[in-house]
Amino acid sequence: MTTEKQDCGSLAPLLPVEQDERSGRGGSISGAIFNISTGMVGAGIMSIPATFKVLGVIPSFFVILLVGYFVEVTVDFLLKYTHSGESDSYGGLMAESFGKFGSVALQICVMITNLGALIIYLIIIGDVLSGNNSDGSVHLGTLQEWFGIHWWTSRAFSVLVVVVFVMLPLLSLKRIDSLRHASAISILLAVLFVVICSMMAIHAMWEGKTQKLRLVPDFSHGVSFSELFTTIPVFATAFGCHVNVHPIRAELGRPSDMTSAVRISLILCVVIYFAVGFFGYLLFGDSIMADMLVNFDQASDSLIGTALNDIVRLSYAIHLMLVFPVMNYSLRVNVDELFFPKRPLLATETLRFFSLTCILLAFIYGGAVAFPNIWYFFQFMGTTTVMCIMFIFPSSIVLRDAHNISTTREKLLAVLVIIFAIGTSSVAIYSNIATYIANK
Repeated sequence: MTTEKQDCGSLAPLLPVEQDERSGRGGSISGAIFNISTGMVGAGIMSIPATFKVLGVIPSFFVILLVGYFVEVTVDFLLKYTHSGESDSYGGLMAESFGKFGSVALQICVMITNLGALIIYLIIIGDVLSGNNSDGSVHLGTLQEWFGIHWWTSRAFSVLVVVVFVMLPLLSLKRIDSLRHASAISILLAVLFVVICSMMAIHAMWEGKTQKLRLVPDFSHGVSFSELFTTIPVFATAFGCHVNVHPIRAELGRPSDMTSAVRISLILCVVIYFAVGFFGYLLFGDSIMADMLVNFDQASDSLIGTALNDIVRLSYAIHLMLVFPVMNYSLRVNVDELFFPKRPLLATETLRFFSLTCILLAFIYGGAVAFPNIWYFFQFMGTTTVMCIMFIFPSSIVLRDAHNISTTREKLLAVLVIIFAIGTSSVAIYSNIATYIANK
């Protein structure tokens, strides 16, 4: 980052890196780990057990490791070019390599992906609190189970309360490092979710009620080879953190710690994803749904079982409430850069900051209430843009090599990553379209 960008005082940018370093108030590496992990562990975690049903336990484990490795590789690509160039943002790197077209392409992909993900977050929160009536089956939410069906337990009102009294205060924080405590709580809730699922699975195993595990794909029961590739976008979405790398790095006391923070976060998420996938699949077997929370929407024979079902659903809903601000941060930055490319958002521009925050939040709320069944839309559209953000764009930066610093090994890795992303995404889209047509 050049010294010309390091303004102070009233003209300080929203993320004043050097000022924090001089004053000793830079973000901590632990805060970076929690924020990165929170950005990863979102709605995708609920679909991990369903991938185990398709792939089997052993291939799922290796696919998780493979996607995690490619994420580490592409994040390293971004950090290397950030250290070597003048850009301190993902969009800036794309502009250095591909001009205005590159930065706009990234911003559009980020907006589509984040908007879709945030709408899905609110949909799931609404499902947990107020249930849903999809596919002709009625699933009551926790509020309706406790208090009955009233206007104030409806999806529209319960989600509105969450948006106004939980989301808006968190989104009003101008620095992403200010969310580190919320992120820490979010990760702890994710760990709590894993622990409860593990305990329920072990208890079911003790009583002989667990389902039979499939270690490898079962092609004799309707699973096609192309269907295996539909799991890759799910894992890729679950590991998405690239758009948050630069904002988090900018607030670190030592930006060089970012590589370590990313690696620790990846290890943490690999453990969480495999545990959730394995124990969720062990608990529900082939009856596992694409959204595992649906499987917890059932009556239990005991008060403890009912309480555990509610805790699982509510802990995940609260987790998403705390993940929401981290993902919204990158969305807000990219929308602002797209509409105000020559006027960076400064810390003193309160009106512009809150106006943009409220407009985006209102749009996301409207989408969640008006279109409560957009999961497949996000699967088709969001996973394509996720592939671009996570794999294709960082690898293209290396192949473009605007600063002549890429090694032969890095270029070979970049080609391999692009082939992996385009190949698996294309087959996954084809398989989803074929399945949709066949089921009509």
